[in-house]
Order: sequence, then structure tokens, then C-alpha cells
Amino acid sequence: MSDIIRLLPDSVANQIAAGEVIQRPSSVVKELVENAIDAEAREVHVLATDAGRTCIQVIDDGKGMSPTDARLAFERHSTSKIKEAADLFSLRTMGFRGEALASIAAVAQVELKTRQEEEELGIRIILSGSKVEAQETVACSKGSNFAVKNLFFNVPARRKFLKSNQTELNNILAEFERIVLVHPDVSFTFHHNDVELFNLPVSSLRQRILNVFGKRLAAQLLPLEVETGLVSVHGFVAKPEFAKKKGAYQYFFVNGRYMRHPYFHKAVMGVYEHLVPVGEQVSYFIYFEVDPADIDVNIHPTKTEIKFENEQAIWQILSAAVKEALGRFNAVPAIDFDTEGMPDIPVYNPASPVVLPKTGTDPVYNPFDPAENADSAVRYARPAVEWERLYEGIASHREKESGLFQQEDEEVSSGQAENGASALPGGAMAGTSLQYYQFKGRYVVTSVKSGLMLIDQHWAHVRILFDRYLAMQEEGRGASQGMLFPEAVQFSVAESVALGGIREELSAIGFDLGNLGGGTYSVNGVPAGIEGLDVAGLLRGMVHTAMETGSDVRDEVRRALALSMAKAVAIPYGQVLSGEEMASLVDALFACPVPNYSPEGRAVVAVIREEEIERLFK
Repeated sequence: MSDIIRLLPDSVANQIAAGEVIQRPSSVVKELVENAIDAEAREVHVLATDAGRTCIQVIDDGKGMSPTDARLAFERHSTSKIKEAADLFSLRTMGFRGEALASIAAVAQVELKTRQEEEELGIRIILSGSKVEAQETVACSKGSNFAVKNLFFNVPARRKFLKSNQTELNNILAEFERIVLVHPDVSFTFHHNDVELFNLPVSSLRQRILNVFGKRLAAQLLPLEVETGLVSVHGFVAKPEFAKKKGAYQYFFVNGRYMRHPYFHKAVMGVYEHLVPVGEQVSYFIYFEVDPADIDVNIHPTKTEIKFENEQAIWQILSAAVKEALGRFNAVPAIDFDTEGMPDIPVYNPASPVVLPKTGTDPVYNPFDPAENADSAVRYARPAVEWERLYEGIASHREKESGLFQQEDEEVSSGQAENGASALPGGAMAGTSLQYYQFKGRYVVTSVKSGLMLIDQHWAHVRILFDRYLAMQEEGRGASQGMLFPEAVQFSVAESVALGGIREELSAIGFDLGNLGGGTYSVNGVPAGIEGLDVAGLLRGMVHTAMETGSDVRDEVRRALALSMAKAVAIPYGQVLSGEEMASLVDALFACPVPNYSPEGRAVVAVIREEEIERLFK
């Protein structure tokens, strides 16, 4: 029997390894920019064409490489960051495995021009699929200039399953933001298709955050700082009143490296538990500095999962630091009034005797009248409160409530069914003269032949609006209500990119947006029926919905936008509805193709059968 085990060629092995390290264009940007930071660059320029499909170029003014180093850098497991296994426990650099450049060269066409400061000439190397095609001496600037072209040109399956340019650009911007937030001492620029998206000069950490996400964050951020022997924590957390359901900026960094850490996230959100509504999130930018020997970053190729040796202790320190930051924000300073020489202003004391004026009327107490303050024993009575008026109408209201379920079920004739009325659960027909009642501001209740039907008013309206907005997008017929005073809305760079991808859908719903430049848009018109809502918050919510969906399937994006809009506009719990409004809601609900369930699969209609009701009274 012949042998079947064989060594794979280096080209195949490199492509397999590249699949773990280089997953999409954003991975290339991350690895090249991190290498520039490790090379002590003070200026980094990133240029992308077609969201990185065609070309990704990263230019830095770092140390550069010698001709030998430049050639060796593209070999697997070649690195200048570590020399032995023990160095993994004292990492201060972003990269250390020596796999990034080899992985990039295995799946792309790469051109590198680099020069060290003390050298007059640099080196130019061209590779394609890990093979060196050219190497020559050239004149170039100090530092390194990487150009990665035609990513995944030799892995068609991987290239085929890349997302749309907008989605891939959003991923690149996310990686770019994570790096620039850690290095405010380095200037960055980012261009996409020759359009400048970021120009970030050297600045303070707070200013860098504002430059990336917009000046509207300035009023939200509270400084956070604590020093212990175990860990140093600093950064910013948002004020509770700026919590929102979507679009919160939440970042953890440790020793200059971005990380995801659900355990520490719970520590932060636990402090806000009773300060923000359930389901809402707050922004935070928190930086940890710990001994490299106390963490392990060599867990996943992306290096975003990091293990801490003392997680529980750091959790407690983090929680206390966030509480202290919020405490300083909410603390009310004590005011020490200088009372020397001030007049003694009498105060009403209910325990002292009340002397009514001889006129029999209740005077208005004036503490600044010397005549009234002459006799401190005299106190004036409070104005009488007519408590009986507060309870007027309650008895009649209770009488109405007591007859809530005394209405008899109305029989539905077969003739009405034949006239085109849609059937309701329990045997009733839409369009009949049913009586509707509201229970605790949440449910619409009516009697049907088989018992009692309950309808969740909020989710019923969501179902109706979702179908309506979806139809508007498909037909492009959304009615727009012009705004008397257009509202300006500021978006971050990443939000502006996502907004550009859904402008057509928003226009179909009824939004009329004008681009004012610099990430600012004017809202000139809104869909009819949403007057009075927070338009800026609604738009940001839909933009972040599109960013989270990240789907290239147009129908899925449209459904996500329609659902986000419907949730924002739907009747809230607690809103009192008139009989006509409840009847209109029920009729519209049962005109929907799927009336019994919300777009997310929640039950909208429930029927309590007569047998179940009778069983309760046995």
C-alpha cells in the first residue's frame, strides 16, 4: 500500500494560514497600520480603493527596513518583535507572530518601498502569491510604503464571498478607529477612492475621540482615572442621560491594544443598572495598563480576546472607578452662606398655634414685612386645600369600569361575512360593530364568539407600520412632510458611509435629506405621521441598524429599516386610545398578511376561550 501523507507546498500552506489572519480587507489595514505603529511612525496615511478590493496602501515615516529585512519580512514566522517564548509574557508591541506580511503576500499582489533614515536609497520589492517577482534599489522616502493590490486574486472563493463595498468599508473604518483611538500622539489620514474621510492631527485623547466620532460627544464624556498596584484605568464614560438603544460607542483597550471583554462590559453596565432604562447602552472609552506578564494576548489570530490573571479584582476596580466618575458628576457641592448680620426670617411651623386675622381671610404671608415679623409668636394658616375636588369624577369613572365586561357578544351574520369582512380569531369579523376596551394601556380587549380577544396595541401597530413602510420602499411612494425649519444632524465618518448606502431606502419612506458636507445632513422632510419624534435619534438608530445588519441582500436591509422605523413610530404602552382608534387599529391589523405575529415573531393576538373563563369560576 502506497504512502498517502505528504507535505503541502509552501504556497498552499501560506494560503491556508492566510485564511486565519487575513479574513477581509480590514484585516490588511489592521496588520499594516499596527506594523507602522510598531516601527515608531509619527505619521500614517491609509488609502483604499474600492473598499480594499483593488488596492490598500499604507504609508508611514517609521524606521524602515534594510534590503535584507525587507526580503525576510515576507517569510512566515519572521519577526523583530520577539526572540524566544519568554518574550510572549512581556509584549509591548502590537504584532509578534510574524505571520501578517507572509499571509498578505500569499493572497495578494504586494509592492513594498522602504528606506532607513541613515540610508540614501531604499529597496523596492514586488511579490505575487508569495513569489518574489522583482527586487531593486530605488529612491524613496524614509519609512515604509506598502501597496496591496487585488486581494484574494488567487483565492476566488474567498474573493467571491466578500461583502459589498459599503460593508467592507465599514469594517475597515472600524479597525482604523480602534487603532487611532489608542495613539493620539500619531497623526493619521484616511482616503477612500481619493476622498479624504479622516484627517487626525496629534491631539489629546479626549480631542481624538471627538475628532473621530463628532463634537456632539463633548457634552457626554466624564473623565475616569484610577491608579492601583494591580492595574491603571483611565478614559471616559458617558453621562446616564445620553444612553440609547443603538449606536453607543463602547471600547476597551489594554496596553494600547483593542479588546472585547464581556465580563468587564457587565462591570460597567452594572453601575448604570438603575440609572438608564432597561435595554439601553452608554458609551465608554476605557484604557487599562497592566503588567504584560499578567495577560495573555496569544489566544486568537485577531488578538481581540485577552485573558487576565486577576479578572475578578480588576472587575471590582473598574466598577469602583466608574461609580466614582458618576459620583463626581452627580455630587452637589455644599454652599456655606454667611449669615452674620442677616435678618431673622420667620418660617412657618405647623406645631405652633395659629392666630387667624380678625378679617377672617387667609392673608398672603410676606416674610420681608417688618410689621408682620415683629411678633414672632404669630403664625399664619396655610390656604385651605379643597381635597374633595381631587376626587370628583372618580365614582362615575369606577361605575364605567365596572361595566367593562358586561357587554354581550354581538352575533355576526353570515351576510356580513359574505360582504368581504375579514375573519378575526374566535369567529368575529373585521368591520362589525364590536365594542373595544383598553386594559392597563397595553391591550385592546373585545368579546368574540369563543371568548375574549386581547391584542397587544404596541406590537399590533408595529406589524401594521412594518408592512406599510416595506410596501413604500418597494414602490417608492412614501409621502414626505416638509419641515418648516430643516434640522441639521451630525454623523460620524462611519455613520456617514452607512447612511450613503441607505439614502435610497430612506427617500422611499419619505425622508428628504440634504448633504451639507463634513458629515452634516439637513432633514428637509420626514415621513408623514412622525411629527414630534426625535428625528435625529430616529435617523441614527436606522443608520446603526444598517451597520449592524451588514448584509448585502437589499431585502434584508429594507426589512431592518422598516422594522426600526415601525418600532420608533408605533403606539407606545400607556397611550390611551379612543373607541374609534381601537377599532381602526384592529381593522388595520387584520388587513395585514400575518396579523397574529409581529415582524420579530412575537404574539400579537391572544384569545381566552369561554371554557377557560368558566373554569376559573368553578
